[in-house]
Amino acid sequence: MESGRMIPWLNLVVCVLLLLKAEGSLVPLTLVENALTKGAVCLDGSPPAYHFDKGAGEGINNWIVHMEGGGWCKDADDCLGRKDTRLGSSNQMVEDLYFSGILGNDRDYNPDFYNWNRVKIRYCDGSSFTGDVEEVDPTNNLYFRGARIFSAVMEDLLAKGMDKAENAILSGCSAGGLTTILHCDNFKALLPSGANVKCVPDAGFFINVYDPLIVFYLGSTKNLPSSCTSKLSPGLCFFPQYVLSHISTPIFIVNSAYDSWQIRNILAPGAADPNDSWHSCKLDLSKCSHDQLSIVQGFKKEFEKAVSVVGDSSSRGMFIDSCFDHCQTESQETWFKSDSPHLANTTIAKAVGDWFYGRGSFDQIDCNYPCNPTCQNLVSDLKDHPGI
Repeated sequence: MESGRMIPWLNLVVCVLLLLKAEGSLVPLTLVENALTKGAVCLDGSPPAYHFDKGAGEGINNWIVHMEGGGWCKDADDCLGRKDTRLGSSNQMVEDLYFSGILGNDRDYNPDFYNWNRVKIRYCDGSSFTGDVEEVDPTNNLYFRGARIFSAVMEDLLAKGMDKAENAILSGCSAGGLTTILHCDNFKALLPSGANVKCVPDAGFFINVYDPLIVFYLGSTKNLPSSCTSKLSPGLCFFPQYVLSHISTPIFIVNSAYDSWQIRNILAPGAADPNDSWHSCKLDLSKCSHDQLSIVQGFKKEFEKAVSVVGDSSSRGMFIDSCFDHCQTESQETWFKSDSPHLANTTIAKAVGDWFYGRGSFDQIDCNYPCNPTCQNLVSDLKDHPGI
């Protein structure tokens, strides 16, 4: 009788395993132990880490390096709150990580990049890989070495074959998307001169309403693009709308014009809403009042103005949908499936693939919410995006 009860559960387990096999894979953690001698360490002093799924066949010399997201810390208390979590210590990171979307290894779900070398670099420095402070405060024992982490991990990957890259993409989600923008030219400079190198930041286009104290506290100033900091305040050069025009490497912006993280934490943060009147609206835009929706639509206008710096060069592109979401390239649901978000009858995966390989340009900004029916299944919640 007990074994009979188990059959439905066994069937469910088998179905889940088959689904995982079809849409992605589990990839083990690699610690960069030799980074310790270079002072390239997480907030707690542990070594940096990444997950690496080796390419095959025609993709053996092609690389996607994806930067994990996770927000920022701007002072000692903020950073101490991360120190004993996966966002501050490799000791707290899972051994195996699921790859899907742009990192997936199945041709049916990731047709252009499935057989590439695919890497996800874990985020444990709190500064979008820009901080670098030599001194370690003995009272809190925090290390701010994000820029060194970036260099040490890249050196490790170059030794594993990335020095022979023919095609390469630097990508990332949220704070990792901002990393992608800030380090885009640095990444290209590391690779062979003849390589086809481009950048695809996802949900990393944060508009300038955030206090940029991070660039001073974590020592980020010297690691922001000098072409920008030589003309503008370093605080401004942490924002894509000011730094993007100083980046020469081809870049494709993937973002929602109604980015759920920015609406929840920048447009209507808890501190500015003591009565919690925005609670329902921030979880589901269909629950917004008329006045709240007007404010949200105003945010989209400001976002469109900021993202206009992308320009209309053939080396640049963008997929700006009106889905209430945050990070869309790493999720199979939003990257490439029959019911994924579309713009101009095109999925994110196809838009990025066509642009990367020169099969066609793509430069689309969606109409106002709730105009896009392909967004209908994407009422998101922060818990759905642990990497923000």
